[in-house]
Amino acid sequence: MSDLTLFYSQIVQGKDLSVLKQQVQAHPEWGIYADSLHEAEGTLLFMVRSGAQKNLVAVGDRGKIFRELVGEEKNQNGLKIKVCALTVENSQVIRRYFDFTNPISLAQHKTTFGLGDRLGLASSGHLKLFKKHPAVRPVLAQQSIRELNLTGRDYGQVLADAVWAVFQEDYRLGFGADGDHLKALDDIKMALDYGYTMITLDCSEHIKNFSSEQNAELEETYRSLAEEERVKLEKQFIGKTFNLKTGLRLTFTPEALKRNAAIYQQAINFAIMVFNQFIKPLQGKVDFEVSIDETATPTDPLSHFFVAEQLIEAGVKINSMAPRFCGEFQKGINYIGDLKQFEAEYVEHTKIAEHFGYKLSIHSGSDKFAVFPVIGRESKGHVHVKTAGTNWLEAIKVIIAAEPGLYREMHEFALRHLEEARKYYHISGDPQRVPALQDLSDQELPKLMEEDDSRQIIHITYGLILLAKDQNGKYLFRDRIYECLQRNEELYNQFLEKHIGKHLELLGF
Repeated sequence: MSDLTLFYSQIVQGKDLSVLKQQVQAHPEWGIYADSLHEAEGTLLFMVRSGAQKNLVAVGDRGKIFRELVGEEKNQNGLKIKVCALTVENSQVIRRYFDFTNPISLAQHKTTFGLGDRLGLASSGHLKLFKKHPAVRPVLAQQSIRELNLTGRDYGQVLADAVWAVFQEDYRLGFGADGDHLKALDDIKMALDYGYTMITLDCSEHIKNFSSEQNAELEETYRSLAEEERVKLEKQFIGKTFNLKTGLRLTFTPEALKRNAAIYQQAINFAIMVFNQFIKPLQGKVDFEVSIDETATPTDPLSHFFVAEQLIEAGVKINSMAPRFCGEFQKGINYIGDLKQFEAEYVEHTKIAEHFGYKLSIHSGSDKFAVFPVIGRESKGHVHVKTAGTNWLEAIKVIIAAEPGLYREMHEFALRHLEEARKYYHISGDPQRVPALQDLSDQELPKLMEEDDSRQIIHITYGLILLAKDQNGKYLFRDRIYECLQRNEELYNQFLEKHIGKHLELLGF
């Protein structure tokens, strides 16, 4: 840790927080984060970096918080100090004393933005940006079970990393924590037990997919529904025209009802059960998103309405819904598809969401710059956008700039293990279109993160890269990746602020 003797002498002299903050800003060599200076029960707290190591320091043992934090006690300039690791346990202490470090429901905010930080190092950069965009509220802790498994983290660590960033940046506008794409009841309970304030329910295992030739299978699935349920649905929908207050008119033929019920009814019933069991008892403290985007074909407006109408009728409070939009929202690259068709269909989806009073949620929203102007304009800012992998790719840019040799090793590994990664993610990236590394100088490597094929290959192999070990059980890349990013925190923050800032700018925020 840097020599903080002068700083501690200022504390001994009884300088207040504002003066101490000025001193810290005047001495960047100390490594103290100026916005992390806080006080609780007579104990001064701040975060400090030395090389690749970041810690919390507590000064003064008069308050309970000093005793509750776990760390190494020292004496400095006549002061009792405690140097604490940024652990889950210590983050929970911080949350008890500083309410703004707890995630909250963001239901009252029009525009929200999900920031899946797979490494736990991006949130400080995100917050520097979102301080400049106070109308947009960040969901900092956002991970799926798949992402947790592929990164070797858990929901406690993901939330703790967000808490430390909020404390470091003194961000007081409120942030969310999303248990993303959850399918199993045990996983939903786990996320809620950790204090997550948003659940994105992935209904894919309860959605049926039928090709145009599978009429017999569709009919059989429809007939397998309870007779009482079929009678209710037929009475509710067949031959009815629904005039939405947003101007959209929707009519169900018998064939349309049968198809939608066969595809979605089990998912609707699942969502109702989950809401009543887990979300409703929390009385508005947790936001509920319903994801129906894992279907073989895009969600047409009639299907969107069919799902929403029944959920609302059953008393489900939906904060956001994710239909599958036309075109392709592949990982890490721009939108693929007909922009005019997307706009026409997005307008109708927006009218349905507005009619029921929830937001549309844009999944795989990273880098979909072509459709952002439409989304921003037609949603009038009432939207939730999810990003994740693009933050990993910005980290890759830092590694290329700071340690190109490390990147070359990761790149070769990714190419060798690409087919394994394709089991988890669908991409169109083709390794045959990626330039051979030996033909590129270190100065030319950044171009790889501007090309779709190389972006996608590095994007989807993140888990394999992070968990790869040698024959002795030592990580091949993980420790070096973290050390590189921790030593180059400012550069990572700059890259994130610029790149995510482009998302917000094109969305009109």
